[in-house]
Amino acid sequence: MAIENFGEVFALACALMWASAVVLFKYVGESMSANTLNLVKNILGLSLLLPTALFLEGIQMPILSSLEWIILFASGYFGIAVADTWYLQALRNLGAGRTAIVASLYSPFVVMLSIIFLHETLALWQWLGFIMVLAGILVVVYQRSYQSVKQGVFLKGVALAAASVFFTAAGVVAMKPILENDGFFWMVSLRMLAGVIGMLIFLGYKGEVASTLVAVREGNHRWIHIVLASFIGSYLALLFWLGGFKYADASVASVLNETANVFIVLMAWLFLKETFNFRKVAGVTLTFGGVLVFLGLFGGNPIP
Repeated sequence: MAIENFGEVFALACALMWASAVVLFKYVGESMSANTLNLVKNILGLSLLLPTALFLEGIQMPILSSLEWIILFASGYFGIAVADTWYLQALRNLGAGRTAIVASLYSPFVVMLSIIFLHETLALWQWLGFIMVLAGILVVVYQRSYQSVKQGVFLKGVALAAASVFFTAAGVVAMKPILENDGFFWMVSLRMLAGVIGMLIFLGYKGEVASTLVAVREGNHRWIHIVLASFIGSYLALLFWLGGFKYADASVASVLNETANVFIVLMAWLFLKETFNFRKVAGVTLTFGGVLVFLGLFGGNPIP
């Protein structure tokens, strides 16, 4: 099978890798602030990406226009430095299960942006699939009372998670045309580098670089889990994620990425002992059913 046909496989592999990383990040998240954890995971990811790029592509940099370089670095800053920090903060506010459901907004964001900027189109049953995905989000997110999470914390977590996936979606849609060029591993590495530099600039602006270094050096951290989560989430998942977008339509890859949220809710129940009540079952069912409808597995024409 030609590699162009592996976009869907890469997107699904990304979903499984990211779900595993999210559960691990939630497990270690209490020992580090969101900013510190994001910086650490991205530095660890970059330390793996750069040797990979050198080994597979040598020292030849990708040939991009000035605008494409700007888009690449902006995607790294907003999609990694900003979006990942907000996502990790949302994890602390909402828990892995609720954050995963709010993050289901990711594929609607990607598809809408792809229609506007990449001129991709959707069939009627695909729109139906999106309605089901959004319904699944609302079923889990809405609650009359906030017994397990304070209302202010809950709403802040929802806003952070939604904003995070919007920046992620915007970044990958902007990157989609650029990924068609040669030098894939260098582009991924340089995008990560932009995220790391962005985090350092942000921490420097807040005057928190020294305190961050102290927190990393002296804190009581679960380093085995942090390194494993960074390897899975900032290396494997990132490569599969961008690989899926390189070899498949953005709308297709994004909806397949959405299955990560099903994996996260299930893993959070199994490993983090988060509740798995009827509301979450209904939300997961609607979300996953929406993905299947989108792919044409319930009577529509499957996406080629």
